Amino acid sequence: MTQRSRRRGCEVIGALLLVLLMASAPRLVTAETLGEVAPVAQQVIRIGYLSRAAEDARPALYGLPPRLSDEGAQGARLGLDDINSSGRFMGQRFELAETLLAEGEDAGEALRAFAETGRSLVVAYLPAADLDPALAAPEAVRTIIFNAGAPDDRFRGADCRAYLMHTIPSRAMLADALAQYLVRKRWTKWFLVVGSRPGDVLYAEAVRRAAGKFGAEVVSEKAWVGRFDARRTAAEEIPLFTQDVRYDVLVVADEGGFFGDLFLYRTWDPRLVAGTQGLTPAGWHPRLEQWGAAQLQSRFLRKANRSMTSRDYAAWAAVRSIGEAATRTRSSAPHVIAEYIQSDRFELAAFKGRKLSFRAWDGQLRQPIPVGWSESVVSVSPQEGFLHRSSELDTLGFDAPENACHRG
Repeated sequence: MTQRSRRRGCEVIGALLLVLLMASAPRLVTAETLGEVAPVAQQVIRIGYLSRAAEDARPALYGLPPRLSDEGAQGARLGLDDINSSGRFMGQRFELAETLLAEGEDAGEALRAFAETGRSLVVAYLPAADLDPALAAPEAVRTIIFNAGAPDDRFRGADCRAYLMHTIPSRAMLADALAQYLVRKRWTKWFLVVGSRPGDVLYAEAVRRAAGKFGAEVVSEKAWVGRFDARRTAAEEIPLFTQDVRYDVLVVADEGGFFGDLFLYRTWDPRLVAGTQGLTPAGWHPRLEQWGAAQLQSRFLRKANRSMTSRDYAAWAAVRSIGEAATRTRSSAPHVIAEYIQSDRFELAAFKGRKLSFRAWDGQLRQPIPVGWSESVVSVSPQEGFLHRSSELDTLGFDAPENACHRG
């Protein structure tokens, strides 16, 4: 056979193979054929978001920026974007319904409305005064509530619930995170200044507990009354207020931001200010960049046109936890999602250097706590050397043996 004949034979065989291949291949899905393809069944997971607009009772001093009206909500919305991005590959779609409580409106009624629309997974960005009636509603026992707004330790203790999870750190966790850093630096003598509001009193209680837990000492404690006109006399009043105390760190308990900042650079002795102002522990920090956090920061900035706060992060973590559990279980059933979240199989990648999980004894999301000031992250607790039998993250807050929660 000549070379030309062999080449001609190969061309014929190749053509026959091409015809057979085209005949057996599936049809290309085009705009014309799309209508003939059966749609993929989609699971819909409905999430509720419940909040109340925060009132700003601070005096209009020093041009203080107003309270954020969308704090928390923007974190939940970013979390929704994230879980829908991954959920569509699993045939899952997540919906978020937001309810902003009006003045005088009851949180329990809002929870009932969510239940009527099939929303049994609820992120609650509420203060303690609103979280209480929400937990007392009959529908609450059939709802998984993620607390993203109340740091009160009692909700992890005597007032805990089997259906209540916490993504916002407790006051005990925050105080322990600060205490570990101060003790590591050997700044162990503290001067505690306490405001008059309920949150200030609870924060001070957590500071005293942390001092005893980690070997520090509150050498003096004073209540801040603040009856003078701070615009004129802070420079004279604060040195007198602090001059007769020997201490390493002045710790302020001023959750509302009414007076704490006035102590910076005005104390009689040159001393560090920490607590709710100055060197502050928080669930999130706008300058955190490690562990991929810069990527989360930039996405939030593009969406909200501002920096992410600790409460935004708490709401984001709550929504992301729901999405992670739904994806892992491939279920839209709230009870299946809740069971997985509360199991030892659950892990949340949350830009804090390690996988996060929920404590079985009180429903708290265990997590590292940044410690820093407004422009810089100084450290992240738990600090090196503070050990625990199972997880160093459980050195922050109430550990299982000391916890008063009974989640039956």
